[in-house]
Amino acid sequence: MPCELQKPNMTENGLGHRVLNMDTMNPNVKRVEYAVRGPIVQRAVQIEKELKEGVEKPFTEVIKANIGDAHAMGQKPITFLRQVVALCAYPDLLEDDKFPEDAKNRARRILQACGGGSIGAYSVSPGIEIVRQDVAKYIEKRDGGIPSNSDNIYLSTGASDAIVTMLKLLTSGEGKNRTGVMISIPQYPLYSAALAELAAVQISYYLDEDKCWSLDIGELRRAVKAAREHCNPRALCIINPGNPTGQVQSRQCIEDVIRFAAEERLFLMADEVYQDNVYAEGCQFHSFKKVLFEMGPEYSSVVELASFHSTSKCFMGECGFRGGYMEVVNMDPEVKLQLTKLVSVRLCPPIPGQALLDIVVNPPQPDEPSYATFIKERTANLDILAEKAKMTEQVLNTVPGIHCNPVQGAMYTFPRLSLPEKAINAAKEKGQAPDMFYCMKLLEETGICLVPGSGFGQRDGTYHFRMTILPATEKLKVVLEKIREFHKRFTEEFS
Repeated sequence: MPCELQKPNMTENGLGHRVLNMDTMNPNVKRVEYAVRGPIVQRAVQIEKELKEGVEKPFTEVIKANIGDAHAMGQKPITFLRQVVALCAYPDLLEDDKFPEDAKNRARRILQACGGGSIGAYSVSPGIEIVRQDVAKYIEKRDGGIPSNSDNIYLSTGASDAIVTMLKLLTSGEGKNRTGVMISIPQYPLYSAALAELAAVQISYYLDEDKCWSLDIGELRRAVKAAREHCNPRALCIINPGNPTGQVQSRQCIEDVIRFAAEERLFLMADEVYQDNVYAEGCQFHSFKKVLFEMGPEYSSVVELASFHSTSKCFMGECGFRGGYMEVVNMDPEVKLQLTKLVSVRLCPPIPGQALLDIVVNPPQPDEPSYATFIKERTANLDILAEKAKMTEQVLNTVPGIHCNPVQGAMYTFPRLSLPEKAINAAKEKGQAPDMFYCMKLLEETGICLVPGSGFGQRDGTYHFRMTILPATEKLKVVLEKIREFHKRFTEEFS
């Protein structure tokens, strides 16, 4: 007699009892929060749809100053980068006289390194070999000749992919032995989100807002000492130049951090994706690797380091290509084999992103036809960002109740808000953080989309927002003026 299958008990909606529901799903995922694309941004998207449908608003467009997406904000692509990628994507263009010979040579070299001569083929999991070799040469040149080995380079889907991969490797243990990872507050929410997903322990250390968001070694010591009571601190993450705070760490600070990491036996993770975005006079980017090796073998032979870079920021702003790399230093050879295994699970980073990265680290040289245009465009992009960084600081500091530190680097400002007690209470009644309440009201009244400081972490009793400096100059002036007018109205309403 054939086996009779019992029919599922279907509910009114026909779906029955789902296998995957809020009770059965991974609880770590529910703890993940990512403010940069959180409720404010979701509401901004809704408002855009409402505007298209003809709903009347006191503004005509939504200006998304919430995320470091340069091209979405109007930044023009670098011609040479796009030419080479176009040639790689459609090799028939190699016969077109409109493309310069140096772009064609780069494209031919990349295509020869691809399976079947096509960027539609997979690469080896750590990334195309010649691209990793070019990244190593770039790092050597950047760091004044300190050697870099392509075997220590892993290409990635943006820097974020590599950062999460390293956190996966570092996370282990249970209870008091669970891995703890030190992250700055304010921080880029990728870190807290990844740690939540991995069920690792977040160890918060606070940057000093009164000293232009500087990093204090005493605060690192406080944080690690307190953390040892409930977890096993194993890694220290530094973002330099800073996101969301825009500070640039001094060489002395970096040396102090390296000494601290050596003393406390911490794996160093240096997020350096804004390394070309330095604007303030007297500030300079110093790579952690360069400083580490210049401190001598006492440190360079023992401190474990992973540093990260990306095609998404700096003068390129090519976020959508998802190109990036990680360099590891002093990694245990057996662990390195495990890292290679781990990255092989996702096969390889996107090949167009790898191609773009190769051009970033191997740009036109002075004797090549594209050099003058490349330098002109690169310089223009960085000069405009520097002007906007200064303008943002100056304008916001004219608004009573807003204090903005100098934007030394990166692409953001993180000003402090003085909010009336009545506004704080109104936010609490809505179950919102006060700066979320502020930013949501700003969005509804002006169409400007910012991210509340509570999404990045901040000292109790302080309130902030993060704003990119990426909108075109004239649009940025409008944004700043609207913020000025809104803050005045907001303060009067809740006084």
